[in-house]
Amino acid sequence: MFRALLLSLGQLGDPAFLKVLAKSLGLTILLFLIGGFAVYWALIWLFDWLGWGEGGGLAAAASAVVIAGLSFWLMFRAVAMGVISIFTDEIVDAVERKHYPDKAEVAQVAGYSDQIRVGLASAGRAIGWNLLVLPLYLVLLVTGVGTVLLFIGLNTILLARDLGELIAIRHVPRAEWGDWRRETRGKRMQIGLVAAVLFVIPVANLLAPILSAAMAAHMLHGGDGDDA
Repeated sequence: MFRALLLSLGQLGDPAFLKVLAKSLGLTILLFLIGGFAVYWALIWLFDWLGWGEGGGLAAAASAVVIAGLSFWLMFRAVAMGVISIFTDEIVDAVERKHYPDKAEVAQVAGYSDQIRVGLASAGRAIGWNLLVLPLYLVLLVTGVGTVLLFIGLNTILLARDLGELIAIRHVPRAEWGDWRRETRGKRMQIGLVAAVLFVIPVANLLAPILSAAMAAHMLHGGDGDDA
């Protein structure tokens, strides 16, 4: 697991990684900005409808900032992984070509439609489950660490599946995904745990989607590739 992380960190300067980082971060930030403006104008309309008058704009702005902050913390993982799924093939391909050329030769290049499908499914599961446990997140705030531990635990399970699918889509026939998931459960849970921890660390969370995808390639190919 740690070897996979170190190899992934060592490849961050790869042009393919930097290209995907720029595209995925740009698209993720754009989506949050669009969402923030949408929330602001929705609140303006709501406060006007409630008759709050001139103070409605300031209240809407303040509320939008709070909502945006909470949404960023709760939804960043889901949105970022959904976005990175569109470009994951580039990351995994770069890892395989450098460390596992035999795997790169037999890989089935995933089409954008397949990657978008996997990304939307990943984002949907993440948003759905994190919203479902939102009351627990709020209750556990009083413990200081309970909310973070619950976030890591839940998202370890979700990311174990999501990151596995990013590799399976290139190497495993769809009909065999069930058996493949069972065979790789241990490795995928390790990847999911590291990825979930990265997503709660400031700054590191910006790199988490790319590092997670690269780690998945290393872990699920057995870590036997050339380190050069």
